[in-house]
Amino acid sequence: MRPDVAVVGAGPIGLAIAWRCAARGMSVVVHDPAPGSGASDVAAGMLAPVAEAYFGEEELTSLLVASAARWPGFADELSRAAGAEVGYRTDGTLVVALTSDDVAEAERLWTYQRGLGLPISVLRPADLRAREPGLSPRVRGGGYAPDDHQVDPRRLVVALRVAAARAGVRVEPTAVTDLSTVDAGVVVVAAGLGAAALTGLPVRPVKGQVLRLRAPDGAPPGFRHVIRGYADQRHVYLVPRTDGEVVVGATVEERLDDTVTAGAVLDLLRAATDLLPEIAEYQLTETRVGWRPGTPDNAPIIGALPGRPGVVVATGHYRHGIVLTPLTADLVADLVSTGVPDPALDPFGPARFTTDPN
Repeated sequence: MRPDVAVVGAGPIGLAIAWRCAARGMSVVVHDPAPGSGASDVAAGMLAPVAEAYFGEEELTSLLVASAARWPGFADELSRAAGAEVGYRTDGTLVVALTSDDVAEAERLWTYQRGLGLPISVLRPADLRAREPGLSPRVRGGGYAPDDHQVDPRRLVVALRVAAARAGVRVEPTAVTDLSTVDAGVVVVAAGLGAAALTGLPVRPVKGQVLRLRAPDGAPPGFRHVIRGYADQRHVYLVPRTDGEVVVGATVEERLDDTVTAGAVLDLLRAATDLLPEIAEYQLTETRVGWRPGTPDNAPIIGALPGRPGVVVATGHYRHGIVLTPLTADLVADLVSTGVPDPALDPFGPARFTTDPN
């Protein structure tokens, strides 16, 4: 039977779209030979609309803020639908700076973020260590972003697969190499990097090397906030999980290789231990490479594909795929069910990268 919707790609974005479409009464099939094996399997899961707000990206920042606001309800609904937790935590994020030069760099960004009305409060070193006693006494300053939360992407994918299946979504373990072979009322391309070959859109891989550590003796990590740091002009983040895992990352490299390099591991661990010395005693359990789906303007591509009736894309989320999952899913499901794009999608449509006269 011909489905109403075929989703190409079973990462968080694709699965959430499938789940939302099924909830609207549509029949849905998802095509992916290895669900959850893309960027989300390496991602740290930071939901950071404030810390990820950068100069010249005001429209993207607005999208991040709107999607982050949906996360509490989304996490609760998904956990109930799947009968499984997704590791959603609301402890907030500390942005810390090690040297005076690091403080100067961070303060530039904090000033910009506060100018947008984003909630980040500047803290003295003593106030930072009151929140996280394990921070190095060398830390010179920092800020607190209470609305920057976290989720575990690996748990997220598991929960989405269960919730989607319970809603009637069927997953086909098949790779799609040509959209003309997919027979459905609407085809949604949520294939991350694979969207480039399928649609011709400029989605490129941006390499990231990420480490996973584990606290000693099966204990939880000795810190509870996500820590994003500037350490002698090196950028690093540390994301604690309640089960003792800590994710440390990440490099940003315009490269295609899958090599974990000694230099990258050294730089990440040096920066992490400079900020939080106890990390030196943690077990190094995993070193991974992943590729973020980047676009020329660092913003996602969401909307109907010009010149291809019945094809909708949801790709190019770069560093923001996890935080943008709830909003992307809702906006795409609404578009598929009504045929009318939400005005929120105007800055992010694929037409900005096409020359099709239509």
